[in-house]
Amino acid sequence: MHFLPIILSLLWACQVHGKAVFAHFMVSNSENYTQSDWANDFTLALDAHIDAFAMNMASGDPVNSAALPDAFTVADALGFRLFFSFDYAGNGPWPEDQVLDLLQTYGSNPAYYRHNGQPFVSTFEGPNNADDWLSIKAKTNCFLVPDWSSLGAKAAMAKDVADGLMSWAAWPWGGQEMNTYVDASYRDYLHVKPYMMPVSPWFYTNLPGYNKNWMWRGDNVWYDRWQEVWYLQPEFVEILTWNDYGESHYIGPLYDKAMAPMHIGKAPFDYVKDMPHDGWRLFLPYVIDMYKSNITTVTEEGLVTWFRPQPIDACNDGKTTINTASQLQVEFAPGSMLTDEIFFSALLASNADISVSVGGTSVGSASWTHKPSGGVGIYHGSVAYTGSGAVVVTISRNGATLAQVSGGSITSACDGGFQNWNAWVGSATSSSSVSAKPPSLGKDTCVEGAGTGNFAGLCAFSCRYGYCPVGACYCTKMGPALTLPNATGIVGYPAAGEDANYSGLCSFTCNYGYCPESSCGTVQVPLSIPSSSPFTPLACVAGTGEGNLGGLCSYACTFGYCPINSCTCTAQGVLIDAPAMNSSLTGVPAATVDYDKYHGLCDFACSRGYCPEGACVLASTAGTGSTGSVGHDSGYSSTDNGTVVYIDSSVWSNPQAACSIPCVMVLPDIPRLGPAIFTPPPYTTTVVVEWVDVEVVTQNDASTSTVHRTNSVAQATTISLPPVAIPQYPVWDMTIDKPGRHHPTPRVSPWTVVIQDDPNPLRETGVSHPPKNRTLIIPPYPWDTTPYGSDGSDDGLIIPKPPPIDVSDGPTNPECQSGCDQKPCNDLFCHCLWACPHTGMTYDVGGSDPGNPDDPDPSIIDGPDPNAENEDTDKKTTTTASSTSSCTRQTVTDAWVSCTSVDSTSTSCTTTSTLADVGCSVTAMATTTGVAEIRYSVSPDDDQGEDGGGRSSPGWPG
Repeated sequence: MHFLPIILSLLWACQVHGKAVFAHFMVSNSENYTQSDWANDFTLALDAHIDAFAMNMASGDPVNSAALPDAFTVADALGFRLFFSFDYAGNGPWPEDQVLDLLQTYGSNPAYYRHNGQPFVSTFEGPNNADDWLSIKAKTNCFLVPDWSSLGAKAAMAKDVADGLMSWAAWPWGGQEMNTYVDASYRDYLHVKPYMMPVSPWFYTNLPGYNKNWMWRGDNVWYDRWQEVWYLQPEFVEILTWNDYGESHYIGPLYDKAMAPMHIGKAPFDYVKDMPHDGWRLFLPYVIDMYKSNITTVTEEGLVTWFRPQPIDACNDGKTTINTASQLQVEFAPGSMLTDEIFFSALLASNADISVSVGGTSVGSASWTHKPSGGVGIYHGSVAYTGSGAVVVTISRNGATLAQVSGGSITSACDGGFQNWNAWVGSATSSSSVSAKPPSLGKDTCVEGAGTGNFAGLCAFSCRYGYCPVGACYCTKMGPALTLPNATGIVGYPAAGEDANYSGLCSFTCNYGYCPESSCGTVQVPLSIPSSSPFTPLACVAGTGEGNLGGLCSYACTFGYCPINSCTCTAQGVLIDAPAMNSSLTGVPAATVDYDKYHGLCDFACSRGYCPEGACVLASTAGTGSTGSVGHDSGYSSTDNGTVVYIDSSVWSNPQAACSIPCVMVLPDIPRLGPAIFTPPPYTTTVVVEWVDVEVVTQNDASTSTVHRTNSVAQATTISLPPVAIPQYPVWDMTIDKPGRHHPTPRVSPWTVVIQDDPNPLRETGVSHPPKNRTLIIPPYPWDTTPYGSDGSDDGLIIPKPPPIDVSDGPTNPECQSGCDQKPCNDLFCHCLWACPHTGMTYDVGGSDPGNPDDPDPSIIDGPDPNAENEDTDKKTTTTASSTSSCTRQTVTDAWVSCTSVDSTSTSCTTTSTLADVGCSVTAMATTTGVAEIRYSVSPDDDQGEDGGGRSSPGWPG
């Protein structure tokens, strides 16, 4: 049984046919191209053995129509191929008819790339438009391999329209080396369908105009990733990219006339100028031919070297981070993850010496970190440096120089004071020809590998002997199989508390003499069932901030969005899903705060309903200024972005209104349409129950110390609320940005309840922690985000749904004449305006027509959720790599609380029952909202924050 992953890998390899390598090409950067520029790029790509360009095109970009005729004409003349990659994120979704028109126009062009006779097509994001492709495929017979990384492989395949999938996870997480855990996920869910594996040499972007300023560590990724391609043997490979200069992962030539993104993106300095990357193409013919054919011949030896041009501490880091909160990753300062090194790879017929000098001074003893099996192939290494000056890297054999790279330098000079995190790349080839063949990949197996956390030792041992299961390990070197150690006959099983990911590894390693107690045992025990992958990096689950940032950081960090230039992450764990984003709400910083520190947080929080006064305002209520900051008023005021208008109650009998668009409509209360007594459904939230254990620890020298451990348990808590009398229903204000039918939303005022933390959440015998009360402020109803009428929704409730209002552009009508000068909302959720934390209301998008007797009753809520997250603009890649932390035992509990009366001093809410679950990764079962999965210990000297973190702060509903 323990050889099953090897069998699966062999089956995968047998299913691969027609392998190809593409390069992602940004059409928007070709605005000033001539046919000679196209010819130059296509010729260089052909020289590198690249099969086609994936022509990335944003919807509505005028460059597309100008570029495509020349590009296809030149490609056809040179025998090069192109295919479309429709970008659904840059300018929004592509209209179906425009996609169809382009494919029908160019799909039959001789230069259009075809897979098994079908026009090949890809996307950058766009899963919300998956249904468009049912019709497009039927009319064009295209072969669709989209990048829907924002969904992940499982959800992308559930769309049931893709013929294969591409991943965008081409860079390592944090300080880790590149692995294949995300690739393994795609392989699992694709089954026999093809996978397009991403490969990229670098990533650094600093474009404030696009809200982008981060890097992913690329030190060894160009070497590592091709080793992984050789092992996984995907059907397609896509290089990211040929010419995306703004993200520094270009391998094509530099053109001054193609740098528009640097200007549009408001780069603080030009980090691309004089930073060539052409050298990264030098060995592409070798690695691509090996990938496609399993064998090739080395005819020319060469050297490639790359490095960052300044020492880490030489300049201002530009507030660039490693990782990005925009993709819900834990961020790090560059200095905490990077080292001052010079990196080099050489394609050699046999071993050679490597030497490096900086400013004429030899740098230590440079050596190879990786050598190819059999001596023929790519050697790779790096060396730390000090000092500054010209960099010279040389390979020699028997004292004779084979190749030497010079031209780049290390300097402490800064461009505008900024550190350039881009790479300078140089290359050189030997003047002598050679002829040497490496071992065939078809006969090779894995001879070196690694794994994350507790898998590291198991993977290092098993991969060395050819057993490198893709789901748990990643192979870093191929070669002829090594002789296995003598078998011991010991049958290994996962250790207590571990899961099935260890089964094959423990069976293999224990049988061959390596059976670590931390991972494996010789007695079969029940396995834990993780609710999240142990290979997924941890996310931030709690954080703090100074001043007005306190509430924002507490809120956003809970859901993984914790930018280190604004907040401090205080706890990491399994990512907690944030409330659904409402794309119609855009938060911006208040005029009195630091725009750079607040703008990302305000955008994240306000779009999900938390928009704290004094820190953020909605864009529809913000003024404008020359500095880019936005104005703020404690109430609504007339601004360039929308005038506040007050509507008369007659709108409910004749649901038509007008305002000078854009505007904010303050609507009157709705007369009671339902019962006077309203019974809310149970409200579910997650609280963090915290207690301190004290332990006396005896040290090796017999001295003792007292250790205080703060323990936290995420407890899913359901609160049954009592009926309340409601004479009429207030409604949220409506932001009107265009004429048409708009749907008002009623709001039942918030509740305040006081509950007592469970004194024994783990159900331990004889344990009772000191009682601790907490106040929960339950947000305005409705908070059910499940569409009415579907499974899990509050079908038994009839909450009045106001009729949709047809809004036209014109003078305010019907305008309130008296008593309208005050905004009716006066509780702490007023600044949410729509979707307070854990809230939402679903509507039929088409609405109902009160004048049409055939339309449904407006008191019935149905249809899709308008708060659904816009997947095209929210890229989030939370599984790009694995965590280096070992698996931590975690606990969650569920609680049910019943309240018989509700007021600000009530203590009549009691816990009626609890359940506990313990495992390597467990999930609270009684919650329909966010679930925390954390159990951690912290130093008593650390800032603990308030009890329960952000959840106990005003404005947070639990």
